[in-house]
Amino acid sequence: MKVFIIDDHPIVLEGLQKLLESRENIEVTGIYYEGEAALAALDAQVPDAMLMDINLPDINGILLCQKVRQKCPSVKIIALSVHNERTVIMGILQSGASGYVLKNAIGEDIISALHAAMDGQIYLCRGTQKVLNSGESSDLKEVPRLTRREKEILELIGRGYTTQQIAGELFISTHTVESHRKNLMEKFGVPNTATVIKMATDFGLMN
Repeated sequence: MKVFIIDDHPIVLEGLQKLLESRENIEVTGIYYEGEAALAALDAQVPDAMLMDINLPDINGILLCQKVRQKCPSVKIIALSVHNERTVIMGILQSGASGYVLKNAIGEDIISALHAAMDGQIYLCRGTQKVLNSGESSDLKEVPRLTRREKEILELIGRGYTTQQIAGELFISTHTVESHRKNLMEKFGVPNTATVIKMATDFGLMN
């Protein structure tokens, strides 16, 4: 099994490489600090699987997962993360990942995830299963669908624009802006726009 590892922490990369190369049937054929570098490498060689951190400096995990799936559908993706939020986990799995392993899991979870993915299965470490089985009704089951206007307003909120500034930028009334803010909070199921921005970033909805 040929595997790419993508993580921006050198110590983590080294540990993952040692873990994988300690197994006879696994070969690490690429090590990358950034997602775009790994994507570019797919032009020259296609691994069987990619083990990737979803918090990378140049691209978020959901978008990277989607791009890899578009470019090389055969590559199995195992997401590694410190995030144990249901929305993040669901976002990654819906983007085509074959597994989700929390970084506080044991090394055997990573090995098991890779083998399960190659067998066409979805692997979730025990911590991830616990989060998904909690089934809190307030959690989103899928990425919210936003209108073009909502995306524009979301982008401006993310840049720190006030309601008045957004209204002026988009030539709409402040009342309309506030209405869109309310709609965004309802779609994401959260009480404030700060949490909307965080979740939109995790879902890859922010440019």
